[in-house]
Amino acid sequence: MARTALTVYGSVKHVRAVQRVGTRVASMNTQDSSTRPNGKPDAVYTYGSHPDQLIDVHLPPRPLDSSDRAPVVVLLHGGFWRQEYDRTHTRSFAQAVAAEGYVVMTPEYRRTGGDGGYPETFDDVTAAVAAVPEIESVAPGRADLDDVSLVGHSAGGHLAMWTALRPDAPRLRAVVALAPVADLVDGYWRGLGDGAVADLMGTSPHQQPEIYAAADPAQLLQASTPTAPITVIHGDQDMAVPIESSRGLTGVDLVELEGVDHFVLIQPGSAAWPAVLAALR
Repeated sequence: MARTALTVYGSVKHVRAVQRVGTRVASMNTQDSSTRPNGKPDAVYTYGSHPDQLIDVHLPPRPLDSSDRAPVVVLLHGGFWRQEYDRTHTRSFAQAVAAEGYVVMTPEYRRTGGDGGYPETFDDVTAAVAAVPEIESVAPGRADLDDVSLVGHSAGGHLAMWTALRPDAPRLRAVVALAPVADLVDGYWRGLGDGAVADLMGTSPHQQPEIYAAADPAQLLQASTPTAPITVIHGDQDMAVPIESSRGLTGVDLVELEGVDHFVLIQPGSAAWPAVLAALR
């Protein structure tokens, strides 16, 4: 797949542990970290020829004379893998993480209702993560490519976990999955997102169990060793992706947040924000 970079705005399985955290923990007051109007990225580059095969780059602030490279967070957005939900809804989250000293890269990928689904969505995420080093073309000297973590929310949490569990997984420092759809079989039978898993996979677990086995983190955790520690953060008031699906996972660190719903996890300054930052650090 041909890649063209462009500048848009310039310049061993570990033991599963469960931690329950009440929302009485003091939430951070996060200053608006946007450096561009509407939180637009500092740069964008492509990793393929399809219009959805691109990566937003959000850079951390630094002194003009600083030559330090920042750790990288690859942020995989959610939206039940559907075309109508794109990366733009996570821009405030990306900007806030960048303000904490990270280079944040948010790939877009093909989605159901467009040209995505199995295997295209998975192929795009694989290609996007492989293209992370090409940030040098738009932000030279800014990213520490030896310190890369994956963060994903909802469907993006599924994709982040799958990335760390696939046979040819990249080298990562950490994976943080926020309310992930991590058990595809469970999600199929629950009808999550009005049949979102069925739309993604194009079949049922009974009809083609082999492709579910290859795409489902819950099953891969039974047979694979993650390439990096996986922290799952899930609110107990999540109505979109019930926390029970995360409680059944093995080989992950599960942080349960009391009184937290699905979207609070990606809201900077919320009661969930300290837990998200702690998992990254």
